[in-house]
Amino acid sequence: MTHAMLKGSNVPLEATTVRAVLRWTPGQGVPDVDASALLLGPDGRVRSDEDFVFYNQPRHPSGQVWRLGKKQVAEALTDTIQTDLSGVESAVGRILLVASADGVTFDRVQSLRILLYDATVADAEPLAFFDVKPETGEETALICGELYRRGEGWKFRALGEGYSNGLKGLATDFGISVDESEQAEQSERSEGPTRVTPRPEVSQPLPPEQPTAAVPSQPAYGYPQPQPQAQAQAQPSYGYPQPTSAAPSYGYPQQAPTAQGYGYPNPATPDPNFQLPPQGPQFIGR
Repeated sequence: MTHAMLKGSNVPLEATTVRAVLRWTPGQGVPDVDASALLLGPDGRVRSDEDFVFYNQPRHPSGQVWRLGKKQVAEALTDTIQTDLSGVESAVGRILLVASADGVTFDRVQSLRILLYDATVADAEPLAFFDVKPETGEETALICGELYRRGEGWKFRALGEGYSNGLKGLATDFGISVDESEQAEQSERSEGPTRVTPRPEVSQPLPPEQPTAAVPSQPAYGYPQPQPQAQAQAQPSYGYPQPTSAAPSYGYPQQAPTAQGYGYPNPATPDPNFQLPPQGPQFIGR
C-alpha cells in the first residue's frame, strides 16, 4: 500500500533497505536537481564532513548510505539516495534527504516529488510519496524529508523545509564546512555547461607598406659627397636646346660647355691645314 503524505506527516518503515527517489519534470528553464543526504548525530549535527553524501562524495565511509545518480524515467528525471537502515551506525539518529538547485529557485522546478521504495523488492510500488512544494518559491535547497529512528525501527517524515542560500547554507546549518571551490563547482553543475560558438575569423587586408627613407651614409672627410642617382629625363624635342647637365662634384675642374647652334648639331673644330679642292671653271670668277 502506498501512502500519499502531507507535510509534517510520518509513516513507519518495515523495509530494511530504502531507496529515496527525487523525481521532477524537466523542461525549458527548469534547473537540474541534485539529491544528497546528511547523517546527523544525537545533537542534530553531522559528526564530520564525511556525514555529507552528495555528488562529490557519493558514498558514506560506512557504506550504508550512497547516491545512485540520475536517470531518465518516462517524461521525468530522477536522482536517488539509497540507505541500508539495518546497518546504519547507532550514533546516527536522523538522515536528511535533500534536494538542491543552487543558482535557480525551486518555483521553476515542476512536479517535484520524493518517493520511498523497498530496495529489496524489484519493481515494487512505492511505500510512500510526498509532493514537495516550496513555501516562498525563493528556495534553492529543500529538505524533502527525513529518515529517523523510533524505538527499534525507522520512520519517514515529510518536511519540505527550504533554504534560500542553497546547499551551502543548509549544510552549514548542520555543521558541514563547505569549501568555496565546491560551492563554485555546484553552481556550475546547476547552471549547466555554457556552449561557446567561436566567431569566424575575418581576414583583414594588410595596410600598405610605407616607404622607408634611406639613411645616407657618413661621407669620408675631404672627399666629394656622392650625388643621388638622377632620374631618367625625358628625351627633349628635336630643335630645342638640351638641358644643361647637373653641377659637377665639388673639387674637380669644370668642363666648359660647347656652344650649340640653334636647331643644328654642334660644328666640329676647324682644321688649320684644311684646303678647298680645285674648283671647276663654272666657279671661277669672271
